Amino acid sequence: MRRTWVVAVLIAVASSLPASAQDCPNCRVKIGVLNDQSSLYADLAGLGSVVAARMAVEDFKAAEKGLKVEILAADHQNKPDVGSQIARQWYDVDNVDLIVDVPNSGVALAVNQITRDKKKAFIVSSAATSDLTGKACSPNTVHWTYDTWALANSTGNAIVKTGGDSWFFITADYAFGHALERDTEAVVLKSGGKVLGKVRHPLNTQDFSSFLLQAQASKARIVGLANAGGDTINAIKQGAEFGIVKGGQNFAGLLVFITDVHALGLDKAQGLIFTETFYWDLNDNTRAFAKRFAERDRGIHPTMIHAGVYAGVTHYLKAVQALKGAQDGTRVIARMKEMPTDDPLFGKGVIRADGRKVHPAYLFEVKKPAESRYPWDYYKVRATIPAEQAFRPLSEGGCELVKK
Repeated sequence: MRRTWVVAVLIAVASSLPASAQDCPNCRVKIGVLNDQSSLYADLAGLGSVVAARMAVEDFKAAEKGLKVEILAADHQNKPDVGSQIARQWYDVDNVDLIVDVPNSGVALAVNQITRDKKKAFIVSSAATSDLTGKACSPNTVHWTYDTWALANSTGNAIVKTGGDSWFFITADYAFGHALERDTEAVVLKSGGKVLGKVRHPLNTQDFSSFLLQAQASKARIVGLANAGGDTINAIKQGAEFGIVKGGQNFAGLLVFITDVHALGLDKAQGLIFTETFYWDLNDNTRAFAKRFAERDRGIHPTMIHAGVYAGVTHYLKAVQALKGAQDGTRVIARMKEMPTDDPLFGKGVIRADGRKVHPAYLFEVKKPAESRYPWDYYKVRATIPAEQAFRPLSEGGCELVKK
């Protein structure tokens, strides 16, 4: 039977080791990049995440340190059963040590449990559900880039404080959308706002007309989009046709990526307020990374997911080097938590006991077309959220790994 889910990508990043490599003799590492490479999340993760993983291995100078690294890549098709099948194949047959990326919280939660059972390692860069560091936390998983709690408590809180006190949610009907709606609704209500309604749509929806009409009829000031990628793009594009913003309502993009803004264009995306933990134009380090990344990925500038893959793989390799091998994923993740993180994209940080990687977040606003000075110059910073405030307090997640 023909298998459709595996993308034919096998990269031997370091095929031979120099005789002088002594840091980690005979160390072999296999990393699997598992994501959506053909549908609504392909631009924000996809092959760009494979590029980011390769760059991390090359910049770490793995071969010089005695590490032989191979990278596999596969398309989970946004289906938990397909993602689970790939993860088991990789762990049991292909001897993969680490799975990284995994947009789609339903897939990520499934891979999270399999990784724990197999005692391997999992670095989540793109799935958003905060349950990964809450009730579903695992000693084998690090949640790197962002999560639904962080998005809700920065974007949602900022919008309520500036007058957006009535909300209607248009939500992707699976684990990610449910978690993002849940966490944002809690912030809205806590801040004194109200939720006038909500509607859920299937993943990868092409026609948002009925959902937008319900939002319009609610007369809520804010239409909260608890979705991502192609769904967010389609909702905003079709919302313009229905006159959502012209009628006095505003969209809140609860998870927006630079590739979404690029696809929408500044004329449609201008004024959107949202939270990210990385932007390519923040400083000299992020700009240098973006330039190299764009040269390898069709001119596309990196999303925060791509940055998270790069930084997560880098820190993983540091831990493997320190342990002289990656035979036990539980030990490698524990070592990652012991070591302070330090990379050119997120700066210095830590990984907490619950697996949450902690770093600053930024509240951005999309520029008006006249404000953009060069290609991909799309954001302006409205606020910087310190690392200690950006993510859910350790004591509030309900993670079993946190000592009471």
